[in-house]
Amino acid sequence: MQTQQHPTTLGALKRSPYATRAKRTVKDELRENLLQRLARGGALFEGVIGYEDTVLPQLVNAILARHNFILLGLRGQAKSRILRSLVTLLDDTIPIVAGSEINDDPFAPISKQAHQLIEEAGDDTPIAWIGRDQRYVEKLATPDVTIADIIGDVDPIKAARGGHILSDELTIHYGMLPRANRGIFALNELPDLAGKIQVGLFNIMQEGDVQIKGYPVRIPLDVLLCFTANPEDYTARGKIITPLKDRIGSEIMTHYPESVEVGMEITQQEAWTTRGSLPVRVPDFIAEVIERVAFEARTDKRVDKRSGVSQRMPITVLESVVSNAERRAVERHECTVVPRVSDIYAALPSITGKIELEYEGELIGGQVIARELIRRAADATFQARAGGSDTDEIVMWFDTGNALEVPDDAASEPLAGAFEDVPTLLELVHGVGLAQQGDTETTVAACELVLEALVGRRKISRSDAGRYGRAQPPERRRPNDLFGSGGMTA
Repeated sequence: MQTQQHPTTLGALKRSPYATRAKRTVKDELRENLLQRLARGGALFEGVIGYEDTVLPQLVNAILARHNFILLGLRGQAKSRILRSLVTLLDDTIPIVAGSEINDDPFAPISKQAHQLIEEAGDDTPIAWIGRDQRYVEKLATPDVTIADIIGDVDPIKAARGGHILSDELTIHYGMLPRANRGIFALNELPDLAGKIQVGLFNIMQEGDVQIKGYPVRIPLDVLLCFTANPEDYTARGKIITPLKDRIGSEIMTHYPESVEVGMEITQQEAWTTRGSLPVRVPDFIAEVIERVAFEARTDKRVDKRSGVSQRMPITVLESVVSNAERRAVERHECTVVPRVSDIYAALPSITGKIELEYEGELIGGQVIARELIRRAADATFQARAGGSDTDEIVMWFDTGNALEVPDDAASEPLAGAFEDVPTLLELVHGVGLAQQGDTETTVAACELVLEALVGRRKISRSDAGRYGRAQPPERRRPNDLFGSGGMTA
């Protein structure tokens, strides 16, 4: 990244204002820019929600202390996003010796190539400028990663082309860590890195330099190292060796959203809900049901706690829900896409694919558990918004043998007419503010919410095809049908 305002030679750089900042390390740079951002106030990192009082203060302390750090948490807790957001704390541009593979500082070069160039050209040494994005290097740790990948190795092709002996520094092939010099090196899933490769990080963590195989030189690097790890990895796939863990300055624990409202905000930010075909309007109570599915799953004993329930679940569920509603709107020639509870059932593949089950859960089956989670989430949402409402007449209507078909592909107008037959149902959804008079699509969605809440409390039953009827007696329910989801009995 080069502009006319930037010096293009070493001599011009020495005379520029940048010369006064030349001796700052990258950790000093991050620290100073963070202090300025704290003084200005506002959000530290755009798009990181729910960590304002927990993770971010610890991260701020680690940066101010100039620590290398690790983010420790289950999947889907924004660890990679946080690391990538660190780039915003770097300067817009910095100068390097033009052509340098490892971002040599013109005032303190570390590679032999840069040293030779400066000795030959002096103040006429060409200078290039790189942006902050070019100073961030990220690597996913996998068992096949080698020392050559991370640190470097001998490059016989360089030796042959340049006519150098193999011990010459000019034949070094630099790995990803040296190429992150004067920047940030992020290593995801650290426990997956083989132990002998973790040993290769000892020097850079403590002494600040690396040694490359076959060369009797130590290369001092200026770099912030940050890692991520999943606690599950410690027993499932690998571990962080103790000497390396001891060299990491700060261990920062991440977590899932602590409230449904925060989770909804994250999901709304991340989910793709703006479709080009028709306008999309997601009722807030439907968004809450979707979020509560994840919250219910995280507390369910049949779901593996060590694996966790990623925040990606409600995000992908919301996208699938909107897609099913979009399909229905197009087929039924409706003008607006308004999701309903039945669309959440259509998104079952987005739920079952995001949860790992314990042995008991495997016996019951992911589909059954997912349906139960939806009903519990619907009941919790209804209780939060209309708890204490009288639903006795609705239950009695079904107890007398009445039934109601609510398929997910039915248009809103005929469903609204069918819901009018259920005593007090429409009055309830309008009375508690779930929907407004005249808003047919939202009214239908709210009516489904009420019925699902009653299914969740086993007051009525629901078949897999969307048929609501009287609650099944316990002795007539299927063993795995904990909430009467197995269909209507004869």
